[in-house]
Amino acid sequence: MRVVNFESPRALLGDGDVDAVQAGRLIASASDVALVVNGGGVIRDVALGSDDLSRQGFDRWLGKPWAETVTVESRPKIEALLRDATPEGPTRWRHVNHPSANGPDLPLLYSAIRVSGSGPVVAFGRDMRVQAALQQRLVDAQQSMEGDYRRLRNAEARYRLLFRTTAEAVLIVDASTQKVTEANPAATRLLADAGRRGASRVFPDGLDAAGMQAVQDMLARVRAAGRADEVRARLAGSARDVVVSATLFREDTATMFIVRLATPTANPPPSPGADVASAVMEAIERGPDGFVVTSPEGRIHYANAAFLDLAQLATAAQANGQSLERWLGRPGVDMSVLLANLRQHGVVRLFATTVHGEYGTDADVEVSAAAVPDGALPCAGFAVRNVGRRLAADPRAGRELPRSVAQMTELVGRVPLKDLVRESTDVIERLCIEAALELTGDNRASAAEMLGLSRQSLYVKMHRYGLGDLAGEVES
Repeated sequence: MRVVNFESPRALLGDGDVDAVQAGRLIASASDVALVVNGGGVIRDVALGSDDLSRQGFDRWLGKPWAETVTVESRPKIEALLRDATPEGPTRWRHVNHPSANGPDLPLLYSAIRVSGSGPVVAFGRDMRVQAALQQRLVDAQQSMEGDYRRLRNAEARYRLLFRTTAEAVLIVDASTQKVTEANPAATRLLADAGRRGASRVFPDGLDAAGMQAVQDMLARVRAAGRADEVRARLAGSARDVVVSATLFREDTATMFIVRLATPTANPPPSPGADVASAVMEAIERGPDGFVVTSPEGRIHYANAAFLDLAQLATAAQANGQSLERWLGRPGVDMSVLLANLRQHGVVRLFATTVHGEYGTDADVEVSAAAVPDGALPCAGFAVRNVGRRLAADPRAGRELPRSVAQMTELVGRVPLKDLVRESTDVIERLCIEAALELTGDNRASAAEMLGLSRQSLYVKMHRYGLGDLAGEVES
């Protein structure tokens, strides 16, 4: 190790003016850890440059061989430091680890110099914990990046394999220029049959005039709405038809299409059952009552035209994937009651509620529903009938208030107002409980949820007004 010393140390630092105490202070100030080691390699003194290092147990090193204070793999480095130390200059720096009682090993970077020909060795140590932590973070980051790269490589390999082996023709098309950037072998063969190359061409070149226009219109709809129905087109110079569909995605800063070209297969003659199923779906779509199919959690899979009219929606896409609760009844109440009854009983009949339109109109409706938990697609069907025009004929709508309410008006002036208010509150509370029980088919848990009461509170009030059979329920 070559050291460049001061050119005029005697002139600038003084000749013989530095005593041993001052030299010790200089050594301690110049390093994080300074050790004085005798000729036998035993530590005779320790100086620390920071209070943080004082908690590492350096005081226990006094009187021990320096090599015994380090880890096993660092002992050859200590022997080399002691062997190479001379008065002419310090040894080269060596990385040494000390065992620590407070956690990970303590890394120090040591250099040593011998005071005189047979004098002690002074070792200068630098605390390397910050550098070690940075190195560990770098290693962790590299390992994490390697894991990410490995997963990306595996995903790309799977994508490439699927892209090349699928029998369906697939093109990757730049959405701005409509240039084909990639085509799988199936697409290359299909377009080669039409006299065109799969890549290095502009899509939908290769289709006849009518097909090109239909595909251009479909791509415009995909750009605007993110999705569009597939279209049928014919290959140029060929009698073969293809079904074209497209999906939009982002790649870095560019927008791309995944275009699929499927060859339609000859359709077998429909069975009578298929005709019936198609007729049923057509009847439901055109029916005057709303019909909605949802997931078991209430997410809409299908809504017919009548329900879209009630909800003031322009297209079925605006309803698909949304919760039916968005348009039906009181938020957090009616839909919860319906789903709870479907899970418990499988069907709900004539549940009175309201449909809220997107533009603020409300329609009084009756909902009947059935759950299909064990089908190919677990779902629930809701029939929604607008009853706004016939509510006046409902026996419940025209029924008179209880006689006690009519009699109350005759008590004005003879009974204090606070007593009248208390009696009126009791009558209204009883009417609300009766209505909730009627709406939920006497499902008391659902009625309590609808009224915002606990089940125990509902039982207490029912017992108070003599409603229902409550044998043993209030105590439970």
